[in-house]
Amino acid sequence: MTRIRRGYIARRRRTKIHLFASTLASAHRDRGSQKRNFHRLWITRINAVIRERRVYYSYSRLIHDLSMRQLLLNRKILAQIAILNRNCLYMC
Repeated sequence: MTRIRRGYIARRRRTKIHLFASTLASAHRDRGSQKRNFHRLWITRINAVIRERRVYYSYSRLIHDLSMRQLLLNRKILAQIAILNRNCLYMC
């Protein structure tokens, strides 16, 4: 019995599926890296304002004191407050 070669349609379908799967994998990976990057950005902003004002010596001491006083603010909100207060001081 002779071998029958498949046409280009099957190859094209497999290529589409492969490209779609790789796109999904990239999207899944990049969502995690985006979260890490934003977390790092918020911590950097908070630390910059803390050191500029010389209120605390470090970011870790601030976070420790907030947790001891049971003030539950996430880093995103803390970064926004820090940036807004910093801009208000320079404008006044």
